[in-house]
Amino acid sequence: MSAYRALAPAKVNLGLSLGPVRSRDGRHEVVTVVQSVSLADELLLEPASAGADEDEVICPGVPGPAAENLAAAALRTFRLATGCRAGPWRLSIIKRIPVAAGLGGGSADAAAALRLASVASGLGDEQLMRELGAELGADVPALVSPGRWLATGAGERVQRLPDPSSALGLLLLPLDHSLSTAAVYAESDRLGLPRAHSELAARARRLAAELKGGGSLPELLENDLQPAAVSLCPQIAGALEHGRQARAEHVLVSGSGPTVVALFPGEDGLAGAEQMARALAGRVPAPICARTVEASFGQPARIVHARP
Repeated sequence: MSAYRALAPAKVNLGLSLGPVRSRDGRHEVVTVVQSVSLADELLLEPASAGADEDEVICPGVPGPAAENLAAAALRTFRLATGCRAGPWRLSIIKRIPVAAGLGGGSADAAAALRLASVASGLGDEQLMRELGAELGADVPALVSPGRWLATGAGERVQRLPDPSSALGLLLLPLDHSLSTAAVYAESDRLGLPRAHSELAARARRLAAELKGGGSLPELLENDLQPAAVSLCPQIAGALEHGRQARAEHVLVSGSGPTVVALFPGEDGLAGAEQMARALAGRVPAPICARTVEASFGQPARIVHARP
């Protein structure tokens, strides 16, 4: 019996510019750089137990029915789109990415589930996976192939950016709070944060140009959702201050929050993040050190005799 294992790297948003609501679907336009990092869930896809008549998802520690897991939706969507007739699968997920933290854990799992299903069945390609990902969630298309992506539209239009010339060190500062993405966007509207469409398009062009060579991070790395996230979760302000005290080059909320990300560029970036993590020993939740990763990090690997 064969099985396939893949890592599902979390993402951080290296800046997020918020635009107006689209009339056709009620979703906000955004411009954001989505960066995969080494903090990752682990997924195992294998044949389901004897007698199973449908795919099953096992994800301990995550509230709610497993059938409602975004990775389960990814398998259903994959089968429908490709006509896959492989026998039922069992997908087991080891969670390491904090839930509802602005780190794209559910989206990362869905993207990894698509990669695994494609490799296990021999069906589909990366373009199809991104199209299916757009049906599942705004972050999924940019996570189908880990790395660095410029995401526009409502997140469904993605353009691959060069990987950084040297790995970027990150200090992730999670909080004992969760934030609803929908609530953060609603609060952003209340605060009048969205930019005009023309300004959003100009920022997309500048980001693509400045990151074209994989070099230093541009000064555009601000998160328009940050004031709304802080408004709903004032504890974020303390985490932002911790990041600033670490003398990181950039400190910002990732996505809709509440996780704060401190960025340490350069060859010694990870060492800088680790040094600051030691200085924050005793913080609850504990700081998490990570580095930027490329597409190969999430590549499925075949395993033989995974389960008797």
